[in-house]
Amino acid sequence: MKVLSIVIPVYNEGKTIAITLAKIKTVQLQNNIAKQIIVVNDCSTDDSVAAIELYKSANATEEIKLLNHVINKGKGAALHTGIAAATGDYLVIQDADLEYNPEEYKILLQPLEDEVADVVYGSRFMGGKPHRILFFWHTIGNKFLTQLSNMFANLNLSDMETCYKMFRVEVIKSVKLKEQRFGFEPEVTQKIARIPNIRIYEVGISYYGRTYLEGKKIGWKDGVRAIFCIVKYGLFKMQ
Repeated sequence: MKVLSIVIPVYNEGKTIAITLAKIKTVQLQNNIAKQIIVVNDCSTDDSVAAIELYKSANATEEIKLLNHVINKGKGAALHTGIAAATGDYLVIQDADLEYNPEEYKILLQPLEDEVADVVYGSRFMGGKPHRILFFWHTIGNKFLTQLSNMFANLNLSDMETCYKMFRVEVIKSVKLKEQRFGFEPEVTQKIARIPNIRIYEVGISYYGRTYLEGKKIGWKDGVRAIFCIVKYGLFKMQ
């Protein structure tokens, strides 16, 4: 039986993490693919850990592994921890903030199961899925970063910054990742693109974005860091 490892970085998501886990539980993957859930708590200061533990105790039949950072390291570092712990055939990144719908794992899985893809990105900017209308400058910034990334990686992605990235596990484990915070997205894209004969696909997904009052964390400084990472790992091909 094949297994999908679901890596969830968590920092102060006590209000939403149990809801996210419940949504994942209801997903029935094609071809009887099983789920391995890896939650990485990045030293949350709210009740995130208590919410996770409560959910685990109430759903003892689910495979949920909770890993804890003793200091806050950043989203990228949490993903490094989760990727290292994954033992499935495929791996997907899932934020805990309800912006993405776990039911759409099946859409991302299909090119992998059809054996035409090694990596699948879920694009918020293609297809007919619902999207919450939010910030103009976020959209402009996202498209700028995606095009800049495409130039250096020689790709034609429409959404480099998407959370939903799914990999064959051996592919993502073969990449040496360094970025500790939100630089993960441009770094992994540049490095994945350099793998010989890599097959990257993109599928349309929905997006239920949050405002800053609702808990959104990424800001303009992260955009500046993303530009730096694209140049560092794309132009200079840093390892």
